[in-house]
Amino acid sequence: MMELLQLFLACVVGVISSARLTRLITQDSFPPAAWIRSKWDDRTDGTSWNDLFHCHWCMSFWTTLPIGLWGWLSNFHASWWLVNILLAGSYLNAMLVERDEKD
Repeated sequence: MMELLQLFLACVVGVISSARLTRLITQDSFPPAAWIRSKWDDRTDGTSWNDLFHCHWCMSFWTTLPIGLWGWLSNFHASWWLVNILLAGSYLNAMLVERDEKD
């Protein structure tokens, strides 16, 4: 039973963590992310590949895949939990603060 609970929690944490990475890559103005997007634009301008770094539907698969593989291959090592709980926590925190601000 504990293994099922751990797998369920890993899925929840992994999905939220992946959502944070997807937002970071496709939308955030954080300078390193914006720089990477700019370099991607320079190399892929005018091609359909350009959409990848601007479309959350497109990028979400590519952020979820390595997170899931890392968890599965490492048997959800403590490092996986640490990184993904930090990413998921930062995303949930920002979502709460966003909704707590006055209009």
